[in-house]
Amino acid sequence: MAHIIVLGNEKGGSGKSTTSMHVATALARMGHKVGGLDLDLRQRSFHRYLENRAATSARKGGKIPCPEILDLPEIDAAEVPEGENVYDRRLSMAVAAHETRLDFIVIDCPGSHTRLSQVAHSLADTLITPLNDSFVDFDLLARIDPETYELKGPSVYSEMVWHARQLRAKAGLKPMDWVVVRNRLPAQQMHNKRKVGKALEQLAKRIGFRIASGFSERVIFRELFPSGMTLLDLREMGVERLNISNVAARQELRDLVAALNLPGVTVDF
Repeated sequence: MAHIIVLGNEKGGSGKSTTSMHVATALARMGHKVGGLDLDLRQRSFHRYLENRAATSARKGGKIPCPEILDLPEIDAAEVPEGENVYDRRLSMAVAAHETRLDFIVIDCPGSHTRLSQVAHSLADTLITPLNDSFVDFDLLARIDPETYELKGPSVYSEMVWHARQLRAKAGLKPMDWVVVRNRLPAQQMHNKRKVGKALEQLAKRIGFRIASGFSERVIFRELFPSGMTLLDLREMGVERLNISNVAARQELRDLVAALNLPGVTVDF
């Protein structure tokens, strides 16, 4: 059965789609069968990123490994039994149609609270929550005292994850591995960076997630989207020699994929 990786965060701009694409592509380049599903039915950034990659691969003779683009099936709401949500049915059908032939299904959730996002979280074997390294985004996970920075309690997103864990336990599924990824980390050891890090470590022990480093702020991520390429495809793009920034970015991706500790994955890029 496919291992389901869900990218979730109820705030936009945290790097979910970029992280989704790079994780999915890294797995595909390592020889795994990967499908990508975008649950943001309005913006569809992950879906468009996958489409851009497929188009570039076709222009280059199909030589670039691509995650398969998955879609929610269209169904008639009248066919859904009373008491069952139509979005629940569409998502369960999408996963069931592919889970026996794919190794991984990467699901990118919208930056808002939706029914689809709720259901996807309950399906997650691995939940990745990208987080900009600031207390603005930290507030998504927990409330803190403004003077002492002590934790006061979990916030709405953490409570949704807790509920998803309860649903998985009732269904007899294995526990979810929740990984909070710190994106846009400043290069310097700044005071705010240390405070956010300390608060995350305290919260991780209380509500049960692991912490991993993600991507620094780099212009290259915005440049890669139109072609659907990733940090692993620079040579296919004609880049003969990687600069220091490219090398550092690839190492960040390597470290992130290794930190996820996904089943059957040996990082070899």
